[in-house]
Amino acid sequence: METTEQSNKSGIEKFRPYFGLLKPVKTQFAGGLSMGILYGAASGFGLPFLLYKIIPLVSADPRPDIWKMAAYIAVFPVAMLIRSASGFINTYLISFCGMRVLIQLQSRVLRKLQALPLGFFHENTVGDLMARVTGDTLALQQVLTKVANDLVKQPVTMIGAVSALIYLAVKEQDVWFLMLFLATMPLIILPLRVFGKRILKRAKQVQAQSGDISKYVSENLSAVREVRAFNLQENEITRFDQALDNFCHLSMKVVKYSNIVRPTVEVVGVFCVSGAVVYMLEKNIIAAAASMLAALYMAYDPVKKFGEIHVAMKKGEAALERIEYVLHAENYVPEPGHPVPLENVRGQVDFENVHFRYLEEWVLKDVTLSFKPGSVVALVGPSGAGKTTIADLIPRFYDVQQGEVKIDGIDVKSVSKEALRSVISVVSQDTFLFNDTILENIRIGRPEATDEQIFEAARHAFAHDFILELEEGYATVVGERGTRLSGGQKQRIAIARAFLKQAPILILDEATSALDSESEKKIQVALERLVCEKTVFMIAHRFATIRMADTIVVMEDGYVRGVGSHDELYNSDELYTKLYNRQFSGD
Repeated sequence: METTEQSNKSGIEKFRPYFGLLKPVKTQFAGGLSMGILYGAASGFGLPFLLYKIIPLVSADPRPDIWKMAAYIAVFPVAMLIRSASGFINTYLISFCGMRVLIQLQSRVLRKLQALPLGFFHENTVGDLMARVTGDTLALQQVLTKVANDLVKQPVTMIGAVSALIYLAVKEQDVWFLMLFLATMPLIILPLRVFGKRILKRAKQVQAQSGDISKYVSENLSAVREVRAFNLQENEITRFDQALDNFCHLSMKVVKYSNIVRPTVEVVGVFCVSGAVVYMLEKNIIAAAASMLAALYMAYDPVKKFGEIHVAMKKGEAALERIEYVLHAENYVPEPGHPVPLENVRGQVDFENVHFRYLEEWVLKDVTLSFKPGSVVALVGPSGAGKTTIADLIPRFYDVQQGEVKIDGIDVKSVSKEALRSVISVVSQDTFLFNDTILENIRIGRPEATDEQIFEAARHAFAHDFILELEEGYATVVGERGTRLSGGQKQRIAIARAFLKQAPILILDEATSALDSESEKKIQVALERLVCEKTVFMIAHRFATIRMADTIVVMEDGYVRGVGSHDELYNSDELYTKLYNRQFSGD
């Protein structure tokens, strides 16, 4: 709704809510605008006025002595110094404000992304979201600072130039005719309106295509092993080249419409100035002629800038739509209005008549389960049965459409997400390590933990020994996504995080899948210690990993088929028996 209202606004109104980002740098921005006003006044009125006053003095007959002439001429360097200094300070301060605004914009977008549920990221590619955080925020920042600055500086320059022209017209009767040339300025608006609509349309397409390029790069670099394993290098290059060609084509459209404005203005302007020169030579008004030319030049330069401002605003509008898609995205897993405290968690977990769907198809149907504190629960079933979904509902990665998920009798929807997730540890099958040291990657489990506590957690996960064998030990930087470590090593570091966190509820998504047989045996022993007095949910694809479970839940097509021990289910549940025998008999 908010986005729709924004789209109905026009021009600068669309950007008005974001000018608040200038508040932290309001002093610098005000200083920059002041220098811009001084620059505009010195350019538009100051230079033409000085030309009109100084030229008659230095060309008088008889001429003044050399010292007076030098004093008169020295006024120009002083005026230019003022103009140049104010222009530099203006540019520097506005650029400073621009950087601060850009940081705030990017932080705001990333902060919103952190609050959005996992479902949002299933609907949008990482590359496209990266483009919105980087490229689109930059385009919006240009509007909020440089365009806002020019909307002050350029009108002052133009008003100064027009004032100089009016002053000359009052002082010199023959100059009145030249004022007619100012009547051509409204003609400049026509190309701005025509090309502005086309720029907006193409700019939106360019921004979207930029997201596609980022998506291709992100996807390719994240799948370097698969690309080489399946000889997809040429296919990836072809896809990327096609995206680049399309981006180039659309970008050139924007370049064409953006840059056609300036020459259009200049062509109109040169006809006017040429006519003015001929007229002034005819009337032999040299001083007025020089002043008039300077004033006309200063008047037409802002008009050209207005064209650039118009182009920048159209690009900014396209970027704004893409940014607001994120900023106004609905959070389907909102924070509760009045969070209920979650303290001294025992680990009782209940699912009461839970129904859940991602899109149209129901993934969980009328699931009712209850687990006492300290239960070790294995979720088994064929692919797509709903095992991972059940585990994802406990930390509120998603919210149920019907029913309730409770911890110690408290609906998880009524607890703040931070408090809820602080009592849950998750070890997933696809381990992610940050490009940091091993020590800091384990410390994520408990940021306030001491080094000795981290070492102890690593020992429990059977990671301590291999870490010490590395050249830099715990100070080893693991590389992006942990590329400097083997799969088993990464998995043990992830398990060490869980040991360190010591949360009362533990979710293991096939946590030992990346380990060799010897390491898996060690981890099984460690897990038996870890699960003590904790409620554990094990998503099991391999039945060898569930032997410590005291409760097994069999899932199929979103329904709970059976709940019990291995012996109970093996003798009573045909699906469980079939799945178990298939793994252990090779059938």
